Amino acid sequence: QRLGSPAFPGTTMRPAGRLTSLCLPHAARFFSHGAVQTKRSRIVLAGATGQLGFDIAEGLTQRGADVTALIRPLGSNRNVDVLRGMGVKTVNVDFKDVGDVAKACEHADCVVSALAGLREVVVDHQTTLVDAAIMAGVPRFIPSDFTIDFTKLPDGSNRNLDFRREFLRRLDGKDIKVTSILCGAFMDLLADPNVPFILHKPGRTLCWGSADQALEFTTRSNVGHFTAEAALDASTPRFLYIVGDKVSARDLAAIASELSGRHFTPLRPGGLRLFELLIRVTRLVAPGAADELYPAWQGMQYMHNQLSGVAEMGVLDNARYASMQWTSVRAFLEEAAVFAQR
Repeated sequence: QRLGSPAFPGTTMRPAGRLTSLCLPHAARFFSHGAVQTKRSRIVLAGATGQLGFDIAEGLTQRGADVTALIRPLGSNRNVDVLRGMGVKTVNVDFKDVGDVAKACEHADCVVSALAGLREVVVDHQTTLVDAAIMAGVPRFIPSDFTIDFTKLPDGSNRNLDFRREFLRRLDGKDIKVTSILCGAFMDLLADPNVPFILHKPGRTLCWGSADQALEFTTRSNVGHFTAEAALDASTPRFLYIVGDKVSARDLAAIASELSGRHFTPLRPGGLRLFELLIRVTRLVAPGAADELYPAWQGMQYMHNQLSGVAEMGVLDNARYASMQWTSVRAFLEEAAVFAQR
């Protein structure tokens, strides 16, 4: 019973709120029995300007790490000034130049990737990153695998996750210790009106197949801070599995009813085979741009993967770090005020 959810007692839950309990638990890393820890872990982070990367950087700096963010010169400068204000060093690198990236990785204890994109980024740029880490003598690498358990999915069931499996195969045999962190879907998507888990106007929660199939969610903030802990932990295994909360469409309807004061019920348009057919038709008639990361059919593939139960995780590592306090779906939706103005 290790899952951080009200349905799994014996674990620590917290109300949503990213800064709760972040300071005191981590001060112990540096002040123990009156002695100050002299060596700061050096972490190199790729993708720090993205949402998840920013949360990882925040978690690392709050834990006293020496953080260097790798920035693409022609990429987005979003969050760069904020990162610098947090004490993060930024270095411009060319992700097509292994030597350039290796120079930025020198003397690091771990390289963490939060890169997001299509094959060029997930496979090619991450290959450059891990090869650079090896060239620089970095002992550990955390790839950008922050999603559902794609290792269980059949090829072709999710285009974006096929790229991650391809990169996973490239990592095999590399002379570096690798730890992947699998976390289910980002709970933050439940507050996105473009993601139809909760249909506000008709008062329904969408499901294909069983309304009782458990769906796994973790807030982006929880994932970021768990990753920070893992980056500073030299004893991590090959895979770490975390889930902030598990809810079904029926559970989600009950939570929505409680928070909104309205009556929500599950909506089941059909079974998983019909949903798979709909995905194929949508991909055919509305393929999206070639460089589009999340066309409509791609989001549908993620939902199908979850609703099928194939990617559901088993034993979880939520209890690995005592500092972690996991946000439940109810707490997240309440703090995000998802139902406040609907």
